[in-house]
Amino acid sequence: MLAIKTLVLLSTQETFLFYGWWQFGTCLFAFVALLSIWWHIGKKQNDFGQVWLALSVLCWSFSGLVEVYFAEFPPEKTPLLDGFRSVFSLFNSLFILLALPWFRYLPQSLESIIKLKYWSIIIGLPFLFSLLPTLNKIIMGKEGFVNELDVYYSVLTLVFLGLVLWHSFSKRRLIAMAILSLICIGITLLAQVYKLTGSAINLTLFSAIFKTSLIMIFFALALSWVKELSENTIPPPENLMIAFLTKRKEDKVERLLQLKGFSGENERFVQLTATQFELLRSFAQRKKEFGDDWLEVKPKNNPAKNKHYDIADYNEIKRLLVALLDGLFGKGNWSKDIHLNPLKETLFELSSKRERKIRLRIPAANIQI
Repeated sequence: MLAIKTLVLLSTQETFLFYGWWQFGTCLFAFVALLSIWWHIGKKQNDFGQVWLALSVLCWSFSGLVEVYFAEFPPEKTPLLDGFRSVFSLFNSLFILLALPWFRYLPQSLESIIKLKYWSIIIGLPFLFSLLPTLNKIIMGKEGFVNELDVYYSVLTLVFLGLVLWHSFSKRRLIAMAILSLICIGITLLAQVYKLTGSAINLTLFSAIFKTSLIMIFFALALSWVKELSENTIPPPENLMIAFLTKRKEDKVERLLQLKGFSGENERFVQLTATQFELLRSFAQRKKEFGDDWLEVKPKNNPAKNKHYDIADYNEIKRLLVALLDGLFGKGNWSKDIHLNPLKETLFELSSKRERKIRLRIPAANIQI
């Protein structure tokens, strides 16, 4: 009987030792890889979301070292091991929550909360309330549910992360990845709740599965972000070509703008209203016929009598830009800083003398009417 117990103990120790080294090596590699993506791309975008996600994965790597260290310790040291697991779990959750404000697409129901300047305080206070009792239990050496507080904090984190991941992938039209992310979050939630049962072997298996899945989701998220940057970058004026097309369908006339110059696709088509189509075509005709001639916007105050103005107000330009962006990227799938302002700079040039004059920036050779 003693021999059987000894074999079981040795088998358990070997399992924890293998799991610890696996967790340390895999998560350390993932940390370096995520940080490398940020160094080459995210740093230039001043985006630190990937840094926080990388740090969250690094916490798992440190947790793996703890597993290795305690693998050969007697069972009475288990509460101490559980305590260190909880500490690294808390830091992992904190770093994930700190990454959320950097996500480009956030659910409307959560955006007002996550974008608050007090977000770090909102998530920091529960973190401290969970961390301090856990550290106290480690120092005092008392047994108990040292995992319990980090489980609650992890569940909160996973709810936020799941909603944000679903929104991010769906906005990028990666529905399969959105579904997989929810499945991954579900498995992780199950593993967190399973911690309370105290089944060490099964918990180790759950941990290996959900940590691997989450790391892959983080990489998929990073790659989808890189893909979006490459495909949705607004080309410079000299690389953008436009053509005005009209198609008749039964009793309706479709007015399409063909655009070439975006990476990832040879051409894109945007359907415009008659007013928007004619406005942009007036810019194109002026560019083709008169070169650098300007179109004039009607002033709001004291417009000249008996004078023809090309554009009623600047809102016409804004509505045109919004229609183009909705057609190119989908309604709600673009942002002001990354899409609207660059497209405005590519298409239009304002008079430096503040004369309420505007003209098309695209070269005449790139325009087909």
